[in-house]
Amino acid sequence: MRVVFMGTPDFAAASLQKLIEENYDIAGVFTQPDKPKGRGMEMSFSPVKELALKHSLPVFQPEKMRDGTALQIIKDLQPDILVVVAYGRILPDDILAVPKYGAVNVHGSLLPKYRGAAPIQWAVLNGDKTTGVTTMYLAHDMDAGDVIYTEETEIGEFETAGELFDRLMVMGAELLDKTLRNIEAGTAPRTPQDHSRATYVKMLDKTICPIDWNKSPREIVKHIYGLQPWPVATMELEGKSFRVFGAEYTDIKTGKIPGAVVKADDALVIACADGQCLAITELQAPGKKRMCAADFLRGHKIALS
Repeated sequence: MRVVFMGTPDFAAASLQKLIEENYDIAGVFTQPDKPKGRGMEMSFSPVKELALKHSLPVFQPEKMRDGTALQIIKDLQPDILVVVAYGRILPDDILAVPKYGAVNVHGSLLPKYRGAAPIQWAVLNGDKTTGVTTMYLAHDMDAGDVIYTEETEIGEFETAGELFDRLMVMGAELLDKTLRNIEAGTAPRTPQDHSRATYVKMLDKTICPIDWNKSPREIVKHIYGLQPWPVATMELEGKSFRVFGAEYTDIKTGKIPGAVVKADDALVIACADGQCLAITELQAPGKKRMCAADFLRGHKIALS
């Protein structure tokens, strides 16, 4: 099967790596244009481009998808199928129509739940017990195409979004291989999504970082672990903004208002909703390194609220 691959970040690179390992005929690789990065603002390659160049695969980085340039490239490459994984661009219908098998996508949720950006992070943030990956045919509307396969997995209670991302990245690559083999064999299913059950999620930004102590301990735990590795949860402590990386449940109860410091000796315990408390286990003070709360408290006196 002759494949044109389209993707940009690490999540996509894992799928490309799988196709390379399984000896698919990869006619070309599309990825987003290079961008300046770091303090020196030097141009950097996407993970997909780095992998493609390592394996001497043709790389294409069109600035636009609707001016005819990308369409002509794809026609010239004559793919049997397009594989799109976190490319970051919406493909117009004329491009989707070129390959005989159409275009397939790997998405980091169990569609139709969590269409859109950052589905993995939102599954953690929302406290879901399970999530998974979906392969689907691309359609005109975002993440609305017919489902081919899904694979489900449990989310660990204290699993970060980054850890879940790494697991789903591998699961998605494996599911993609199965999908392509069965499409070529003519045995792949095709199930329309129930659009009435669709939910949508948005990209994360730093406005979501502050912890709301009026929420339950579990909601706050999921907030902390869902925002790792970026943009990271924050809390105010003695007038300063701390980044928060770890927390655990505690049986301590309090009559103090949410956000009050209940304990600050060998543990940093904060009041939450309904008299419940949460122990912060790992944090980072402004301009300091990340450390466990117990070590921080040995060198810093924090007044109780």
